Amino acid sequence: MTYIPYNTDVGFLRIKQQYISIDHWRIAFFIHVYASIWVLLAGFTQFSKKLLRNRPKLHRFFGYIYVIDVLLITGPAGLLMGFYANGGLTSRIGFVALAVLWLFFTGMALIKAKQKDFKAHRRYMIRSYAMTLSALTLRAWKYAINNTMELPPMDVYRAVAWLGWVPNLIIAEWIGRTKIFWIERITGKGVK
Repeated sequence: MTYIPYNTDVGFLRIKQQYISIDHWRIAFFIHVYASIWVLLAGFTQFSKKLLRNRPKLHRFFGYIYVIDVLLITGPAGLLMGFYANGGLTSRIGFVALAVLWLFFTGMALIKAKQKDFKAHRRYMIRSYAMTLSALTLRAWKYAINNTMELPPMDVYRAVAWLGWVPNLIIAEWIGRTKIFWIERITGKGVK
């Protein structure tokens, strides 16, 4: 990993040198980078029907790791970082919107699970994890754009600030609605 050992002049941080001396930004960045690993892994487990059916306590355990990490650690760090995004207001709005939606969808997933509204819980978790996956899709879009077009770096950054999560959310909405629709059609009953 680029940032191990602690290094402030590699990768993404090369374009963030104007912020690296700001303690709260630097702390938020490293928290976001390291804690996001747990979010990606714990979130991935939440979509295993086998785990949910055979080990519901383990499903809940990983779910709580995911929720606590997003709501208390990674999400707030990402939100703070969004206010310092390169590329001006367009990028800042994109990244702040991503962080706010990520926090909102995750919080709602938890609330719906507590209320035992598992249909809504699934939909919110799909949305939340779509926001989590923006870390990967942002990089994929950046790679695709840089290898197919010649755009100034800040234009690419402005584009991926939105492309990293908007298509994910559209796909998540489609998956949530389609999957639940077909489950209800096949079984003849609503999803709990």
